[in-house]
Amino acid sequence: MFNGSRKYSPLPSSPSSSRASSSSSSSSSSSSSSLPATPRRSPRALPRHSSLLSQYSSLLESYTEGEIRQLISALVERYSQAMNSGGHELPLFPRAGSRRKRARARHKPCALKELEVSVSELGLGYESDETVLFRYCSGTCEAAVRSYDLSLKSMRSRRKIKKEKVRARPCCRPLAYDDDVSFLDAYNRYYTVNELSAKECGCV
Repeated sequence: MFNGSRKYSPLPSSPSSSRASSSSSSSSSSSSSSLPATPRRSPRALPRHSSLLSQYSSLLESYTEGEIRQLISALVERYSQAMNSGGHELPLFPRAGSRRKRARARHKPCALKELEVSVSELGLGYESDETVLFRYCSGTCEAAVRSYDLSLKSMRSRRKIKKEKVRARPCCRPLAYDDDVSFLDAYNRYYTVNELSAKECGCV
């Protein structure tokens, strides 16, 4: 196409480059429209996990054989105690959720609950194997605090009220009692106890 007098000489190349050029030319002729292959990215390493493993391994290496045996025996004993107490594994460290549950349990409102017990367990001096349904009041009365309770608490803190036994907050107590309870004791003697179980609870 050009009639100029300048001549172009090919660049010197090594045998390997010539082989590579010949192979590339053959591959380009076979698939001229295909895109060049991109190198695959190697999977990322996990330095955090490896560092943790190295830390734990170095930590275990710092223990003596006797200390490791004591640690394993303590863990086995803790696990066996958990299995004997109900089949649930005890956590090595207390969880924040358990603390929140205990806080919610302490702030449950005043309510009526019941429990089936024997007459002897009532603590009234009767010996009997008969069982009764004992209803009782349980819960807190934070929502029932009145101005009287706040003022009384302030008077106590200022030592205006010293000797008297007063309660500066409402208490969950029975407002009404259930029917009388009758039973036979261990000597076949008949007894009736009144105002034993709560019927209605409230903050007083």
